[in-house]
Order: sequence, then C-alpha cells, then structure tokens
Amino acid sequence: MRGWFGRAAVGAVACMMALETHAAAQDGFLPPWNPPPEGLQFSVPPFDAVADLHGDINDPQLVVFFAGNQFMVVHDLIAAFKRAYPRYHRVFVETLPPGILAKQIEGGVLVMGNLRITLKPDIYTAGKGAIATLQKAHGWFAQTVDYARNPLAILVAKGNPKHIEGLADLGRPDVRVSMPNPKWEGIAKQIEASYRKVGGEALERTIMQTKVKAGTTYLTRIHHRESPLRVLQGKSDAAPVWSTEAYFEQHILHHPVETIAIPEADNSVATYTATRLERAPHARAAKDFMAFMQSAAAQAVYRKHGFSSAPR
Repeated sequence: MRGWFGRAAVGAVACMMALETHAAAQDGFLPPWNPPPEGLQFSVPPFDAVADLHGDINDPQLVVFFAGNQFMVVHDLIAAFKRAYPRYHRVFVETLPPGILAKQIEGGVLVMGNLRITLKPDIYTAGKGAIATLQKAHGWFAQTVDYARNPLAILVAKGNPKHIEGLADLGRPDVRVSMPNPKWEGIAKQIEASYRKVGGEALERTIMQTKVKAGTTYLTRIHHRESPLRVLQGKSDAAPVWSTEAYFEQHILHHPVETIAIPEADNSVATYTATRLERAPHARAAKDFMAFMQSAAAQAVYRKHGFSSAPR
C-alpha cells in the first residue's frame, strides 16, 4: 500500500505541475516576448522555448552579448543595423544576465539544456561600472561607448492589490518580492543602493536576508524574464526592475501590470556601455556595430523602448 500511495503522490504532484505549466501557457505570459525570426516555428514553452538566444547561430557575421534587460530592443535594433549595413545578414545575439555573459567570455562555453555554444563575442554590453571592473581585471576591450541610461521602477500587478507606494513597502512581511540575485545581476547592486537610501541598512537587510530566509523574497536567476512573469502569475507582489522592463510589459505587451515610480532622490540610474572586444572574431563588423550604436537610428530604437540617451 505504501508503494501505491507513493506512486499516487508522485502522480498528483506531476499532474499539478503540468496544470500550472498549462495555465501559464494559456495566459499567454510565457516568454519569449520578441517577434521570432522567419522559418519553421516550433516553440513549446516552457520546454522548447529559447527566449534569450536571438538570430543566426550558424556561421554568424557578428556576435553580440547584450545585457539581458535589453532583450526588448533586439528585434528592432538588429533590423535597423542590417538596413544601415546591408552586408551583414547573419547576426547572433545573446541577452542573458551580464554576469553570466562575462563568465561565458571567460570560460569560452555556454551550455543551455542540451545546447553547447562556443561562439566568441565581438561586442559585449553591460553597466558602465561593470565594464570598468572587467577591463581592469582582464583587459578584454579595445573600445567602449556609452549609449543609453535607465532608472529603476517597481512592477506590480494591475490594480496594485498590495497598495505598494515605494521601496519601503517591499520590506513589509505580507509583500512577496522578486529580486535579482547579486551574484550575477548588476541591477541587484543598484536596487540595494536604493534600499539603503530609503531605509538604511535595516531595509536592505530585511529584504535581502530576513525575507529571503522566510521565502518572501525570491532571488531570480534570469531577472528580466522571471520577475515580470512572477508578477503576472501572482507568485510575487512586487519586483524592482529597470523602468524600461516595466514599460515594455505595460505599454508594449499590454500585460496586466502597473509601474510604481521611484523618486529621483531614492533612485539609481544605470549607464549602459558597449564594448568591442580586443579579440573580436569579426573585427570589421564589430567596428561597424560600435559606430551604429552611436547613430540616430540606434538611439531612436532605444527611445522607442523608453531608454534615455547617455551623455556624450
């Protein structure tokens, strides 16, 4: 009988997981959220759906490692790049967390499920401070260009059911927070700095230690995908995000979410920097892309998605 009950329990858990997955898929919230490239479409979220690998992985003419929070610009940006430089047809882009991309550059390999990628990037982008740290440690970059800026915001479900007014409310025991993991997400450091501005080290400790232990702060592995999805699925009540991520979910995808603005005095603003790698496999394409990132066409794509220009 014990064996039968064990099998029944396992079957029940499997059934519940299948129902949850089906429900999420039915909601239409599962990524990828970008328009797919042309070709035979076969995507079965969450099993066979690759959200953060974009474009041509076979014999690319340009390889770009973008900080993941810019996934929403990739479709328009690469289309504009190809119009400006029609000699390039095959472009491959990754939009994973910048810390993971840095580890991929260092180790030379990324394994995603059963897929093994050994492509070397021509371009790497991340926050300005992270780029300076990597350059000091490794000397990877031949050229750097600042191209966009972005403040923080708080993403909540439509109607703001927990009545969240600011970062201080994320310390409440009843508010479930989706928070990027500081181990590989640069945004986490910016958010923690804002916590300290609002409530000192006590607020930061409450959210990042006490509530993590209690299970009411969830640390993500892919913040730009998990945090919006957790809010949409009702698993988290609030998620500190870059304002452009909230803009994309609310105003471009028209998902049932709202944005809570963070006052300028409490906010942290990121400056994004593009780099050309010293050992870029496609040197001419890398130089062309760096020039393109400073062009009016590229800046127009970023403005469309809510970014502001970086000071020159």
